[in-house]
Amino acid sequence: MSGLYVRRGIFLTAVLFCISPWASPPVALAVGLGLALTLGHPFKQHNSKVTKYLLQVSVVGLGFGMNFSQVVSTGKTGIMFTVVSIMGTLAVGYLIGRLLKVSKKTSYLVSAGTAICGGSAIAAVAPVIDADEKDVAISLGTVFILNSVALFVFPVIGHVLGLTGEQFGMWSAIAIHDTSSVVGAAAQYGSDALAIATPVKLTRALWIVPIALLTAVVVRNKSAKISFPYFIVLFVLASVVVSVFPAGKTVYSGVVSVAKTGLTLTLFFIGAGLSREILKSVGLRPVVQGIALWCIVSVVSFVVIRSLSL
Repeated sequence: MSGLYVRRGIFLTAVLFCISPWASPPVALAVGLGLALTLGHPFKQHNSKVTKYLLQVSVVGLGFGMNFSQVVSTGKTGIMFTVVSIMGTLAVGYLIGRLLKVSKKTSYLVSAGTAICGGSAIAAVAPVIDADEKDVAISLGTVFILNSVALFVFPVIGHVLGLTGEQFGMWSAIAIHDTSSVVGAAAQYGSDALAIATPVKLTRALWIVPIALLTAVVVRNKSAKISFPYFIVLFVLASVVVSVFPAGKTVYSGVVSVAKTGLTLTLFFIGAGLSREILKSVGLRPVVQGIALWCIVSVVSFVVIRSLSL
């Protein structure tokens, strides 16, 4: 029992560090990963819910840092890339899965997670195709591992290749899986990148609904329950408030600051959610599929973005 109290004390100390000015998104993720793989998560049963709602609240808070016209403009710019990249990713993912002989359901979940928004897409699509716990665990583990790598690697690659803030924002929104890692990587790169990445990624996240509905039609699952990501609507409403009531700039700035801290804490919880069991359950083939698909999406989107001088 005393050992549990010690673990909880260390964990809560880490939480306090992650909301301090000294913590950054990649550092918070690394701290979470370190604790997960050494001491373990003392509050593991609550981690997924805390992560989910903290991310959503943080994203809504970021909406107070954006003008509505900016959100609309960015969404229009990214919609072509969204449609083409989602459909292309699902198609290529299917082919790679067949080539590597990955389970059909696992392969589809990995592809959907890569195409739309990582764990949220997997969670939405899994019940539609009647995926079992193992399929979900493997696909979530694969996407999670790649997400963690992306948060560290993408900003470095962006600087090495000389991407502008706008280019990096668009690239990260397309090529990184989860909303949390997209916003975290963009926040590291700068305010210009964050202003592009957030609305583009949220536009992609809205495709959870049509993709899930289409999947239900294909697999003929009439009883499938599909949840709508309402927090995206709240994000848009926050940007509307900023446009209609510009006098509250000081308050909005404070809300955005708290939201960025919330995002950093979210990444800590995501890291803490990883376990040795997840790593063992993933297996090699789904990871190879995820890496191959991720590399293809990253390279193709990078080439297109650079060629169009976004």
